[in-house]
Amino acid sequence: MGRGTRRWGPVLVAVLSGAVAAGGGSALGQPGLNAPYRLKVDAVAYYLPGKTALGVPVRMGVVAVDPKLIPLGTRLHVPGYGPALAADVGTAIKGPIIDLWFPSTAAARAWGRRTVTITVYR
Repeated sequence: MGRGTRRWGPVLVAVLSGAVAAGGGSALGQPGLNAPYRLKVDAVAYYLPGKTALGVPVRMGVVAVDPKLIPLGTRLHVPGYGPALAADVGTAIKGPIIDLWFPSTAAARAWGRRTVTITVYR
């Protein structure tokens, strides 16, 4: 380990990871930790009864996500669908894909699959 690395190592890691915010964002110009951001995803409709991975019953506003991209419990806004909660996961959901729950098969088919830009609230 080089001279002075031990002292600056944790600080440098914090700055590079965006953990240290300066004026509403990180020193690298990234948005602040609590700032909402937009994400382009494929939104696929589904209808199945049951409970989610978080244990809440499925209902309008319940969305299945890839938890590596959007953590469970995150609030979202989906254009054309409304406010939503990332409360479930699915085996086919990898990367920028979300599943939107609908109250009937007919409603799910009417939505189909669309590319939308969602707002993610941290």
